[in-house]
Amino acid sequence: MPAMKIEDRIIIALDMNSRARALECVAELMPQASYFKVGSQLFTACGPDLVREIVALGARIFLDLKFHDIPQTVANAVLEAARLKVAMLTLHASGGMTMLQAASRSLAEKYSPEERPRLIAVTMLTSIGEADSREIGFSLPMADQSVRLAHMAQRAGLDGVVASPLEIVHIREACGKDFLIVTPGIRPANAVLDDQVRIATAEAALQSGADYLVIGRPILEAPNPRQALQELVASLRTIS
Repeated sequence: MPAMKIEDRIIIALDMNSRARALECVAELMPQASYFKVGSQLFTACGPDLVREIVALGARIFLDLKFHDIPQTVANAVLEAARLKVAMLTLHASGGMTMLQAASRSLAEKYSPEERPRLIAVTMLTSIGEADSREIGFSLPMADQSVRLAHMAQRAGLDGVVASPLEIVHIREACGKDFLIVTPGIRPANAVLDDQVRIATAEAALQSGADYLVIGRPILEAPNPRQALQELVASLRTIS
């Protein structure tokens, strides 16, 4: 993929339920940050109008709703997301090949490659550990399961995956340099884990081969979020 500036590889996670707070965060961090994640909490609280507002400000949206339903329903949902002009959106790889192909095909039929959002498949949530995976019924180790799902998403025509920092190297080796890897679970060294299990620092994730880093609390809950973002960008520039 073309080289990107470090600041364009950071996606700020707006994990909140307030329109006013979300817009405040966007205003404070732009233009240093250009990519913002709208997930289930914020989208449920504020709806698609907030997405339109943020896009109108010139920001890119990573719509992280993790669509997982019957193929036609997901294909229709993906088209609605595209109409919101989001830059990237997620669906669960575990929805299966037919669902993933339906989503990819629906965009290809309506949009050019330059116009459409990037489709990103969620492999295994960063809150899931090996014991959780076995309880769900997955027999493979987490890394192998993530690679398997990533391979399926690639064959279905998706642009990349969401994967924990611990699976980046395995997926990059299996799927090649042009397959996007979006990595949540980014925490500073010695940080509180919150609800994440499989985590890494931003520096480690970038060195492992992540294309995008999803970061929320370490920046938004800092005493000075703009300064925290600037310091992170500066530290990542030294290793890029």
